Amino acid sequence: MSILKLKPSCKDYLWGGHRLVEEYGKDYEGDVLAETWELSCHPDGPSVIDNGEYAGKTLQQYIEEKGKEVLGTHCRRFRDFPILTKFIDAKDNLSIQVHPDNRYALKNEGQYGKTEMWYVMDAGKEAFLYYGFKTEISKEEFSRRIREDTLLEVLNAVPVQKGDVLFIESGTIHAIGKDILIAEIQQNSNVTYRVYDYGRVGKDGKKRDLHIEKALAVTSRVPIVRDKSSYPHVADCDYFTVDKLNLDGNVMKKMEGTVSEASFASILMLDGSGTISSQGETVEYRKGDSFFLSAGSGAYQIEGSCDALITTIREKAAPVRIGIDIGGTETKIGLVDIHQKLITQTSLPTGPERPAEEIIREIGEKALVLLDSQGIAMDQCVGVGIGVPGTVVRKTGMVRYSNNIRWENVPLAKEMGKYLPVPVQVANDADCAALGEACAGAGKECQDVVMLTLGTGVGSGMILDGEIYEGKGGSEFGHMVIIENGEPCTCGRKGCLEAYASATALKRDAKRASGIERTPEEIFRAAAEGDAQMQEVVEVYIRRLGIGIVNIVNIFRPQLVLLGGGISGQGETLLAPLREMMSEGCFGGEKGELPEIEIAALGNEAGMIGAASLI
Repeated sequence: MSILKLKPSCKDYLWGGHRLVEEYGKDYEGDVLAETWELSCHPDGPSVIDNGEYAGKTLQQYIEEKGKEVLGTHCRRFRDFPILTKFIDAKDNLSIQVHPDNRYALKNEGQYGKTEMWYVMDAGKEAFLYYGFKTEISKEEFSRRIREDTLLEVLNAVPVQKGDVLFIESGTIHAIGKDILIAEIQQNSNVTYRVYDYGRVGKDGKKRDLHIEKALAVTSRVPIVRDKSSYPHVADCDYFTVDKLNLDGNVMKKMEGTVSEASFASILMLDGSGTISSQGETVEYRKGDSFFLSAGSGAYQIEGSCDALITTIREKAAPVRIGIDIGGTETKIGLVDIHQKLITQTSLPTGPERPAEEIIREIGEKALVLLDSQGIAMDQCVGVGIGVPGTVVRKTGMVRYSNNIRWENVPLAKEMGKYLPVPVQVANDADCAALGEACAGAGKECQDVVMLTLGTGVGSGMILDGEIYEGKGGSEFGHMVIIENGEPCTCGRKGCLEAYASATALKRDAKRASGIERTPEEIFRAAAEGDAQMQEVVEVYIRRLGIGIVNIVNIFRPQLVLLGGGISGQGETLLAPLREMMSEGCFGGEKGELPEIEIAALGNEAGMIGAASLI
């Protein structure tokens, strides 16, 4: 079924009328029907499918069953369903109100903020609405006028008539006036801060709550310049694109369109009657009907006479992604553009002794500060990718186990979503580093890449056919046993590659040989200068590392093996003997197709760029 007819959720707010029942045929028995939520996945008022095999299920249930592919590729950047579409019948004045932006709403309300558009379907002769301020006012004057009941004196009253369109960005003070009928397309949110309500009382006989402090925090106090053209669209922003369709039934009586894989289409019938056809299916429409066409539905046709609003989701303009690389001692946060370039970055101590929730909160807040420092709005960010050491369940964003940061069963994606209101993807940190190199570094020309990160431990990542290979929880080449009953490893086993090829292992063996604490750089330098003890330590180190690499190559036959991490800085000192070991130890030797082995190119940036590339 490609055409879903929707039954709305109905709201009986005290300022509403009855026109949506009388003129638009809404099935409602109450005396007051203020709003109908025509296209909604919001828990406060979900719309329900009214036809076909999914009849009786909510739109959200349909999406969960069919998969998010029905929303389209342009919706991948949204954590939740992106929009909410309403009919509003204002018999009386609505309260003076303002909506917060995403960042403020998520932090304070646990849901998205709200940007919206109004299409005036009908209006009385004297109808007007409030839209911003007449002149700029201070926060102090704003607060004082709320207290003194003089706020209306400084608001911009705009007369309206049928066909008018107003775009209300978050932070704009506004109100629909009485005797106006409106179609509203908005972000999927139900957050409203009321600042003035004409002294009215609710059903409980009490005055309705005002949200003055929150409104003071989010309201833009400068006049709105109403000249932003969305031509050729009725409205166009990162949350929705709205187009107007008019068929007069005579000269123009048919429209053909296409619903691509990029976005679903919402069709809201403001007037008229006729049919919608798609994929051999035909559904009748009438004034007030709402339809959802899944992404990829292909060609459709509307016939008859109608005024309609068609809403789709466009591609994000100049998107930015956040790449986060969580390490045992340090966490790096970077902003990555569409060209896989780091715009800027920052870091903070991880502090694994702290609770996971505290670390995640600090990372989220630091990421928001980083966006602010570059003048990048949260709305410009399409997602967050996070690399984390250990075993990760990518589907849910759960960190199942990480010995490096002492996490177990931490719902990282869910927790980070409390601070960053965009899709969050999580993968193993070494996988992210490998992906970063494959996308923007030494592996740009390769589809099959294995990367070993030689640091505190031995991280590993593998890209096969251009995608992260993770099996049932990620590849851990560092924990393959290369020496039976060998050195103890941090994982609890003995003889793992990490127990011999990590920087920790190198420093251990150097101290055993000489009794002196040295850094890896000092160890290699001493070996190069003729220190026999350190020469033997380095030789054994490279041999153990080579055993692991030969094993990996024999199993997976990648096009490229990359070495990253601090020890990789030794360059050809490592690569030359490792190439020789691969030639001798890999199956087929020189007769086989041996991979290249190189040093990773991106250094500490690989993890951030790779994490961002998860989005």
